[in-house]
Amino acid sequence: MKKTDRSRLGLGIILVLLGGWFIAQNNFPPLQEWVQEYYEWPVGIVAVGAGLLLLGMIIGEPGMSIPAAIVAGVGGILHYQNTTGEWATWSYMWTLIPGFVGVGTVVAGLLGENTRSNIRHGLNLMVVSAVLFLVFSAFFGGWTLFGSLGPAVVLILLGLYVIGTGLISTTRKSKDGYKQE
Repeated sequence: MKKTDRSRLGLGIILVLLGGWFIAQNNFPPLQEWVQEYYEWPVGIVAVGAGLLLLGMIIGEPGMSIPAAIVAGVGGILHYQNTTGEWATWSYMWTLIPGFVGVGTVVAGLLGENTRSNIRHGLNLMVVSAVLFLVFSAFFGGWTLFGSLGPAVVLILLGLYVIGTGLISTTRKSKDGYKQE
């Protein structure tokens, strides 16, 4: 089956499933009551992300997991903010988006697209995102693990991490026969 035919088939399946869902929801009152009780608007955004992942898997495009992870991740952030009412957390929550790209990249790698490279790059993106999240949330008051010294402690820990990885990298290079500077 050609790639365009698979894309058309995948999109058709998703449209039929969505249509069936809407018919069932409108004509089956218990389902409609259940949806109204448990459904909040950000959950729909997460569902769109899941749909993108499903579409990518149906048409054989592992790379679709990247936009799927971004959309689902942003939906998760919005769900958290909608549930807690903490909309000001966006000042540091946006730093999770590169991590969502990393998750999607790892999933694409696990689904067979450039496996080794995608997993390595995805994990790097997740680490960068976690570091950004820690720094920004410490500065904007997102967590008080270390009290008022939070930003200073985070910077010290990050500095120690950078020094440690640099020393490990230098040690490996000198053992592998690289010229040590």
